[in-house]
Amino acid sequence: MQGQPIKKPQGCTQPRVPKVKAVPNRLARESSLYLKQHADNPVDWWPWCPEAFATAKAQDKPVLVSVGYSSCHWCHVMADESFAQPWIADLMNQHFVCIKVDREEKPEVDKLMMDAVQMIQGHGGWPLNAFCLPDGRPFFGGTYFPPEDRGHGQVPWPQLLMRVADFYHTHKSELAANADAIAKNLTHLTSAPEADGSSPSPEDLIQAAQKLCEQHDDNHGGFTAAPKFPSPSLIDFLLSIRSTAAVEKDRAFATRIDAVITITLGAMARGGLFDQIGGGFHRYCVDQHWTVPHFEKMLYDNAQLLGTYAEAWARYREPLYARICEEIVVWLEREMVTHHRLFASALDADTDHHEGKTYVWKPSQVVEILGEEARPFAAAYGITDQGNFEGTNILKLRDSIEVRDRYKAAREKLLMARNQRPQPTRDDKALVSWNTLLARNLVKAGWIFGRKDWWNRGSEIEAVLWSKAVQERENLLDLHTVCYGTNFVGEGNLTDYTWFAEMELALASTASWAKGVEHPDYAQRAEKLITTTQKKFKDLPLAGYFIVGDNRTDLALRQKEWFDNATPAGNSSLIHSFSALSILTGNDIWRKELAEHVTAYGGMARRIPSGVGHALTGLTWAAIGLSTIRCPIGSAMDECQQALCGNEKTPAHQRPYRPLFLIHHSAKEWAICIGNTCLPPVHSWKEVAEFL
Repeated sequence: MQGQPIKKPQGCTQPRVPKVKAVPNRLARESSLYLKQHADNPVDWWPWCPEAFATAKAQDKPVLVSVGYSSCHWCHVMADESFAQPWIADLMNQHFVCIKVDREEKPEVDKLMMDAVQMIQGHGGWPLNAFCLPDGRPFFGGTYFPPEDRGHGQVPWPQLLMRVADFYHTHKSELAANADAIAKNLTHLTSAPEADGSSPSPEDLIQAAQKLCEQHDDNHGGFTAAPKFPSPSLIDFLLSIRSTAAVEKDRAFATRIDAVITITLGAMARGGLFDQIGGGFHRYCVDQHWTVPHFEKMLYDNAQLLGTYAEAWARYREPLYARICEEIVVWLEREMVTHHRLFASALDADTDHHEGKTYVWKPSQVVEILGEEARPFAAAYGITDQGNFEGTNILKLRDSIEVRDRYKAAREKLLMARNQRPQPTRDDKALVSWNTLLARNLVKAGWIFGRKDWWNRGSEIEAVLWSKAVQERENLLDLHTVCYGTNFVGEGNLTDYTWFAEMELALASTASWAKGVEHPDYAQRAEKLITTTQKKFKDLPLAGYFIVGDNRTDLALRQKEWFDNATPAGNSSLIHSFSALSILTGNDIWRKELAEHVTAYGGMARRIPSGVGHALTGLTWAAIGLSTIRCPIGSAMDECQQALCGNEKTPAHQRPYRPLFLIHHSAKEWAICIGNTCLPPVHSWKEVAEFL
């Protein structure tokens, strides 16, 4: 059994969409799986479109904007309890124009509504239900609402509908004033001060790392109490600051950073957050011990964690981190490949309306499959008769990496059996931004581990996206946002452009190793993307870039996003591109852009470092200085990779990861530049590696 390929589970290739009635609503014509899941609701749903708001104005009705995503457990719950009930749908249809939004398809709409609800309620989440004026300005909202009073202090959904509808017609001016105040506050919160020439100092970066270490849960890992989310951008920042001379000299602080990183990565890898049988990370855990996850698997989480665990392996040489990277990639290739060999966006949390049903085990099921091996396996993975989730077991590694490796064949047997169960629905849409995130980290992990197959998989994604999602127009680039089936549609927002550019720069950095002399000019593509980003998204009077272009008129206001959420903010991403382009191209415009752009981050780095991890990482690498290594044509590039990255036998801390750019040149010597400073030529990879 050991070593045999595991086949794709039954039911993963085609998402299960609810059977549509003879007279479906408008959402039946949409491509989004999440919208199609509501196509048989008796609610007269509209997609997000100008016609919906025109109807609201003509009928003088408030607008309900209901936002969710296909793999969201509580979105399904509210849909079943309320949106599928005819009498509740009648209330919604009579008093509101109702719009359904897939947050993954339209993240800019999601952000506007989420920010408004968080301002009103003090918290947010999905399902997200925002009530708006006919012009699209939100005035009230919340998340999940039950269909009846359950004694938890939540207003029942039908009662809320009637209250809002009545208030709209009797106190419309008050709601308009409220909507105006929300819009002004949102504009203020997402703005930034004018560029003043200052930027976060090296001391600010050190203090930001110290704050993160203070927030760390030393007992269980992670940076918050329950619920616990993976925080790859924060780990990435700590890994980068760990490479600075200031931290290297402060042994106590260096040891503290090492502990924070390894405790958290170990807890996530051993716990229920990671699918111990099939690979891949779930979305987050509801408890402080990383035991019970919300079971959806998102492409963006796994893309980022692949890069984080690879970089952590480069520093600590922990075998578990290498296994995690391998199993993420194997899971992605087995279960998530969709049209054009891109990757699907998510697996649902639910199977047959039961959360996690596919993933949990009873002891008797394990015995039936493993026989005598079941008892020691159960001890290693914490399987008990009582269970840890509704009388069943979520597997959690309690033993060493050696024991984990010993049970590889047993895990493969369990996976083969699990694949015969009903499977969670897969959302087949291939989001351009999430695929660029994955490609970038496949390239990064491929370089670190010397895996050209991973690197080439990342370049394959780039080739598809460049040929099908990009359109060149008068020296500018237009990007699509999503691929449904074989069709690319949608208008790119800020992160579509900035993550695409980061992917191109990752490819540019090590293409000379993976591809040799002949390869696309990835750096030139990155520069075109960032040039277009300037034209479309930059706020010229103030610092920062808007989420959407200046041609968008369907949103009540244009916002900026400074803080990372589950994924890096577009403004954070720009720091990485400006820094790299200033070194690669020598064009002073990018150095000036970087100097101007980072002025917005000084206060954020000091006050809320946990919100700007990706920006802090970019600032740290820029402060260290990106390395450019020019190597003679015909050099043994695999020897280069080994010299710079090491292997599983390399001692911890000896060959940590650092961003660099390998460039072929016609000279016979190797040339090293750190930032804008170049060093005397050297004559071998050994000398290069020793210097770095």
